[in-house]
Amino acid sequence: MQMERTHPHGGDRVAAALEAQGVTVVFTLCGGHISPILTASKARGIRVLDCRDEATAVFAADAHARLTGIPGVAAVTAGPGLTNTITALKNAELAQSPLVLIGGAAPTALQGRGALQDIDQRPLVAPHVKRFFKVRRVADLAPAVEEAFALARDGVPGPVCIECPVDLLYPEATIRQWYADAAGRGTSLADRALRWYLNRHVERMFAGSSQPATPRRQEVAPPLASDSAVAAAAAALARAERPLMVIGSQAVTLAGEAARTAEAVARLGVPVYLSGMARGLLGRDHPLQMRHARRNALRESDCVVLAGVPCDFRLDYGRHVRRGATLVAANRSAREARLNRRPTIAAIGDAGRFLQRLAAAAGAGARKDWIEALRSRDLAREAEIDAQAARRGELVNPLAFFRALDRAAGDDALMVADGGDFVSTASYVLRPRGPLAWLDPGVFGTLGVGAGFAIGAALARPGREVWIIFGDGACGYGLVEFDTFVRHGIPAIAVVGNDACWTQIAREQVKMLGDDVGVVLARTDYHRVAEGFGAAGIVVKKDDEVPAALAKAREIARAGKPVLVNVWLDKTDFREGSISM
Repeated sequence: MQMERTHPHGGDRVAAALEAQGVTVVFTLCGGHISPILTASKARGIRVLDCRDEATAVFAADAHARLTGIPGVAAVTAGPGLTNTITALKNAELAQSPLVLIGGAAPTALQGRGALQDIDQRPLVAPHVKRFFKVRRVADLAPAVEEAFALARDGVPGPVCIECPVDLLYPEATIRQWYADAAGRGTSLADRALRWYLNRHVERMFAGSSQPATPRRQEVAPPLASDSAVAAAAAALARAERPLMVIGSQAVTLAGEAARTAEAVARLGVPVYLSGMARGLLGRDHPLQMRHARRNALRESDCVVLAGVPCDFRLDYGRHVRRGATLVAANRSAREARLNRRPTIAAIGDAGRFLQRLAAAAGAGARKDWIEALRSRDLAREAEIDAQAARRGELVNPLAFFRALDRAAGDDALMVADGGDFVSTASYVLRPRGPLAWLDPGVFGTLGVGAGFAIGAALARPGREVWIIFGDGACGYGLVEFDTFVRHGIPAIAVVGNDACWTQIAREQVKMLGDDVGVVLARTDYHRVAEGFGAAGIVVKKDDEVPAALAKAREIARAGKPVLVNVWLDKTDFREGSISM
């Protein structure tokens, strides 16, 4: 039973502020520095989901934010707990995912004096977040949370970090006694000076904390492109004979408006390529969605709309769009809208809202011949993939596997992509079922997102079928989280493309440098590792075993148990020459 207190401790204040923001889950790896936040969150009905790696907690918060539109929350302990999150934080920053990282810290009076896990955390974290809050008073904890949530959503979304020293979080009486014991009872001048200093320090820490505070949520309006930019883009589309759209993750930043944005794209009648979180925006088989030969289509188009997509390496730094084309760049970031290629029309604001307003202004166009030309090219590429998928070898053909998975996965399937060659192959074949049904790391290309993304997705979309597409290299980062899946009842289905190699690297390294050093793995029994954590494991070594294995995996997951399918892959040249720089 929780003891009654006259005033809430710092952990209570943080939890109350989180509750006010609509937070339903905190992802964490425990630590004494942050224990009051976790226990207070649980007491308020906020689920506390503990992972086995701090990076996983941040990845989970990232995925949860992408699917709900509410900044995800990860809480980690001081020092190595916080430094372990850096890669995941950077991934969220580059993917423009709004999340709040709460980091523990050494006691305020002992920072810089060799306390446990005490380092200067700001220089390490600040370059990867929108702001680093260094809280020094108990009364400032809740306002810092409120401001962090607003900032994470404002403008270009991204992560924010709040550093909460341990002596701001525990009950006031405990902390005052701790400082009194530290001051001692000596009578020397030095002893008395220390007591005076520590008493003054404690009074500063708790100043204002006796005043009642009502947590609040700051509303943040999405940035909107100017009316003139929308009108200019509508006029450009009306003139175009071969218009094309490329839509990226930023178009679904407002997760609750994804369906509305999809309707707008359909009304425009312009052929479209989808990438990142926008994959699946139009469902599985919409006639406007093109999947192959994007480079050729961009070079032929006379008007290209990039909605939340910068001209980075994925568009060959803008060179995929021909110079004579009208280029419309809709982006929350003015820098990204102009990256490597100055657009004809810059629509600086939320890309999803821009598409909705563009559809209202432009209406639908009739471009049957252009769409049919792109569609016939798509069908020809699909036929080539079918022919390659029909080849049989000693082990499983990855193309045939993904054809089978695409048929087997449920209509509500949510797919998480974590890997190199195996996942890139999947992107040619798998068809996300609808808006916000595909999760990949984003532009940073980070391996290791899979388990955390699956955890975040399962909690954001309870009851949905969650698949993780793991390369065998990538699964090594998150395999331990099968323990988390089991403990927390997350029935994820993981498929591991086991070709005993870091194939995306090996393919070019061996060809160009004649050496396979560092890229060779083993045909590891990943399914047995999952079984060791209490999950189910299935191994597949032949093409004809695949349908039954996938059906069994779905049956196990529907019964509430996570499962890993270890798929032994044949070598393939499907993505020969696909190295990116």
